[in-house]
Amino acid sequence: MNLKGKTLFITGASRGIGLAIALRAARDGANVVIAAKSGVPNPKLPGTIHTAAAAVEAAGGRALAVQMDIRDEAEVQAAVDAAVAHFGGIDILVNNASAIWLAGVEGTPMKRFDLMHQVNLRGTFLATRTCLPHLRRAANPHVLMLAPPPSLDPKWFAPHTAYTIAKMGMSLCVLGMSGEFAPHGIAVNALWPRTVIATAAIAMIDGVKPGQCRKPEIVADAAHAILTRPAREYSGHFALDEDVLRETGVTDFEAYAVAPGHPLLPDLFLD
Repeated sequence: MNLKGKTLFITGASRGIGLAIALRAARDGANVVIAAKSGVPNPKLPGTIHTAAAAVEAAGGRALAVQMDIRDEAEVQAAVDAAVAHFGGIDILVNNASAIWLAGVEGTPMKRFDLMHQVNLRGTFLATRTCLPHLRRAANPHVLMLAPPPSLDPKWFAPHTAYTIAKMGMSLCVLGMSGEFAPHGIAVNALWPRTVIATAAIAMIDGVKPGQCRKPEIVADAAHAILTRPAREYSGHFALDEDVLRETGVTDFEAYAVAPGHPLLPDLFLD
């Protein structure tokens, strides 16, 4: 199976992992909605919804760039409406948009706490809720969260309680939604990288250098493998990119390394 003709609504797709997932789908000939806040260039962050859309079309897909603040219910509804009007429906939702702030309680201003919960948890819930009527009508509907396996181990909370709660909230959405949506045949799964991925977010992790990371393409290839599975047969899983690709026959992961042969760092929330 491939994603030819499928319509993907990807939040936060102007750069990083979201863009990589968009480009992998585009190579199949998919329709991709680039739903993100970056409408104009930012000197600190590469890419906008427009450059991402151009890259999708250059890769063989069809693109719709929609500027959207995931925190704003009206903007999310307008973005979904635009996607449906343009492509005729939504087959897949990828909840990729995320905010990160790795600090303890005293080092976390409330505006950062609010941002992470509004983007990560509330944004995931809102985007899923808004896309749901259209996913019900899709032939093989999937919702994919970029979220870690759920854990109550204090070691993942103590260093950055606010961020961990926000990300684990996305994971808990998988638990609830996969069960709730099962009668409709809508798959809801989570995907998380085994190692740190070289994106703009690594600047938030002290001491991490790009050479210790893998490229976003490893997550994109794993996402593609999940999103092409029969939705009724694969739901409620917390998958790791490397494990998913091993199941497809991949044994050599050096091509995904930013610096092949260099030791890699495991991502957060993984032993």
